[in-house]
Amino acid sequence: MSFELTILGSNSALPTSNRYPTAQVLEVPGRCFLIDCGEGTQIQLRRNKISFSKIQHIFISHLHGDHYFGLIGLLSTMNLLGVKSDVHIYAPSELKALIKPQLDFIRGEMSINPVFHPLNQKKPQTIFENKNVEVLSFPVKHSIPTLGFLFREKQKQANIKKEMITYYNIPLAKIKDIKAGADFVTEEGKLITNEKLTIPAPKPKSYAFCTDTAFHPPIAEIIDGVDMLYHEATFLEELKDLAEKTLHSTARQAAEMAKLSKASKLLIGHFSSRFKKLDDFKNEAREVFENTELATEGKKYVI
Repeated sequence: MSFELTILGSNSALPTSNRYPTAQVLEVPGRCFLIDCGEGTQIQLRRNKISFSKIQHIFISHLHGDHYFGLIGLLSTMNLLGVKSDVHIYAPSELKALIKPQLDFIRGEMSINPVFHPLNQKKPQTIFENKNVEVLSFPVKHSIPTLGFLFREKQKQANIKKEMITYYNIPLAKIKDIKAGADFVTEEGKLITNEKLTIPAPKPKSYAFCTDTAFHPPIAEIIDGVDMLYHEATFLEELKDLAEKTLHSTARQAAEMAKLSKASKLLIGHFSSRFKKLDDFKNEAREVFENTELATEGKKYVI
């Protein structure tokens, strides 16, 4: 099982001619998750050849416009395309009140059914779950209530060694229990430990999305050991005072969070519009955390 992430937008609030506001698509087997929906998201979906009909779960981190202004346009286009499905929107409770007048205006013609899931903004909670993955929301530190998201593959059962089935004459009825972690007792009463009988399943894959936020150490415990971390890096360290004032992060602070959380890979984005060239962000972060990449438009990453 693999996760594939596509970056649709990497910029912060003020628009630029070559970068879009925050939006990402995370594809997992059987599901396609849209994470934030800044202005222009539907254009970027087209450019990246991602079908609108695949978007059935949308996660909105907070209610600053650069993270949700693309939502009503996307829903309207999905309706024009005749997409017939529920579209689940996980967001702060106020989002429904913000866009409901527009939805009500076109609802008589709508083929899609927006389903709103208001989120707890004060503590971590599981907000989506199926047999393969679960999604956790958690509070970060920003000027308005804001959530991060952790997408995590569920732990698979161990694989039983076929040769052990034959060697110990293990009944078929016992295999399910052994794969779930049970030991086995032979007909002679000998205990065979589970470790001897099985091959551990691979470590579950995981992806964490953290924007907008100041450097906030409690996040590290929630996302500990994450495979890939996206963390905002609005400013360079030379503007650290401004980052602290606006409750954003520098590239160096994003790298410090990756190190603190023992992430395997760091992606940085949400770049301030004042910066035209972005290599300085990557260089600053790599001084602390080497495996850092820029999360810029069109980039794809596989976990």
